[in-house]
Amino acid sequence: MEKIAIKKPTKEELEQKGVFSWPIWEKEVSRFRWFYEKEEHCYIIKGEVTVEAGSEKYEIKPGDYVIFPKGLRCIWDIKSFCQKHYDFVD
Repeated sequence: MEKIAIKKPTKEELEQKGVFSWPIWEKEVSRFRWFYEKEEHCYIIKGEVTVEAGSEKYEIKPGDYVIFPKGLRCIWDIKSFCQKHYDFVD
């Protein structure tokens, strides 16, 4: 299983990728299972989330650029209202 990648990009890097024009997804505090049919790139605007994938736990916070690999099965544990820009890659 591929690992989740978390980066702290600069505003310039985000603008080059067009992140601020991507759709926005929002979710209240909750816990749910998720499966990624495609690779997802997202940029966290608000909220704190723990994503559990296998034996790994990833802490995701505002300002993080996260890449979820295609085929990943995980559990999202949203600790505070989450808002993110997202894009799926074929």
